[in-house]
Amino acid sequence: MLVLGGLLFAAPRAAHAQAGPLVVAADGSGQFRTVQAAIDAAPSQSARPVIIRLKRGVYHEKVVVPATKSHLVLRGDDAASTVITYADHVGAGGISTPTSYSVLVRASDFAAENVTFENAAGYAAGQAVALHVEADRAAFRHCRLVGNQDVLFLALGGTRQYFRDCYIEGTTDFIFGASTAVFDHCVIKSKKSSFVTAASTPAGQAYGFVFLGCKLTADTTLAKKAYLGRPWRPNARVVYLGCELGGHIVPAGWDNWKNPANEQTAYYAEYRSTGPGTSPTGRVPWAHQLTAQQAKQYALKRVLGDWEVKK
Repeated sequence: MLVLGGLLFAAPRAAHAQAGPLVVAADGSGQFRTVQAAIDAAPSQSARPVIIRLKRGVYHEKVVVPATKSHLVLRGDDAASTVITYADHVGAGGISTPTSYSVLVRASDFAAENVTFENAAGYAAGQAVALHVEADRAAFRHCRLVGNQDVLFLALGGTRQYFRDCYIEGTTDFIFGASTAVFDHCVIKSKKSSFVTAASTPAGQAYGFVFLGCKLTADTTLAKKAYLGRPWRPNARVVYLGCELGGHIVPAGWDNWKNPANEQTAYYAEYRSTGPGTSPTGRVPWAHQLTAQQAKQYALKRVLGDWEVKK
């Protein structure tokens, strides 16, 4: 309380949660026309969720969520019609795979809902990342990640990401990187005969990519022979549990990336796969079919540790 002239006045309180979401609309009907402008305007080092609402529209921009913008939530109106898109790709003006992103997330405790992340560089453009994540505790729900080669780059070991009810499509190695990531009931679509994952899990990291109840589909005219994964780095770890595998998944299942030594260090496994792409006896001999007891090691709480996600 403040005492002024013998009277008591309540001291002003510090601002708490934002009064309402920051609204982005490409047509000018919101507070911001671009996603980046809203991110720049959001408070830094927030301890509470900061909501950025994206109205339906196509946002042609290259977006960065800096490490200082923690607890940011991008909430689209509808994933199919709320699109962040760019078209950088390797070989264009000095662009590399890590810098070809349409969206780069560096801030911890990031979330996105009902948003499409797209790299529109084209089928023959080579490496072209739609979403590049370097953040710990990043969650994506009902999102679409679309492009061709190297669509989703989960770059850093020791970080964790969670994808729930998402759609992810691509051609070659379109889910790749070093993080621990859970894909929970997602649709994974191959657009050519190639490789779904290219994990680079660091040695000693218990989990790499974990697919739970996902559905692997394909463009049946272009993707007739696809592999579940190949090791970008020797200690790659990828596990599919209770997933439905389309007929485009080859019986061998996994590839050693032309290096037999990788067979001694990579860890590839399945548990109760279903669908025409299932072939326990046809898999490469260095892959694993898990028992029910072994599969329990991949419960969400064990994989993500002290990070409790909402399904």
